[in-house]
Amino acid sequence: MWSVAAELDKEAPESTHLAAPIPLAQLRLGQRARVREIRLPSPSHGHGEQLVLRLLEIGFVPEEVVRVMAVGPGGSEPLAVRVGGTMFALRRHEAEHILVDLLDSAQ
Repeated sequence: MWSVAAELDKEAPESTHLAAPIPLAQLRLGQRARVREIRLPSPSHGHGEQLVLRLLEIGFVPEEVVRVMAVGPGGSEPLAVRVGGTMFALRRHEAEHILVDLLDSAQ
């Protein structure tokens, strides 16, 4: 069973980049954030540049607002993440490479 966040999106405030970015995989259900960068996986990861290119191609680009809309059974995976006007399912190991700045202080 999926846990789902409300569909209401508010205008995102500007990010200040004062705090260290966190991986998208650490966001909780309903939290919003702004993409800061995509981290290149280590060579032993097995995906390398292909993962980074795929994430960029589907819209995880710097300054784009993202929101965790749903999580898989037991709060695990996949993560349903809205980026722009589209929702994507990401595995946690993919979401670990997307570094974000939180926009919501409490959820």
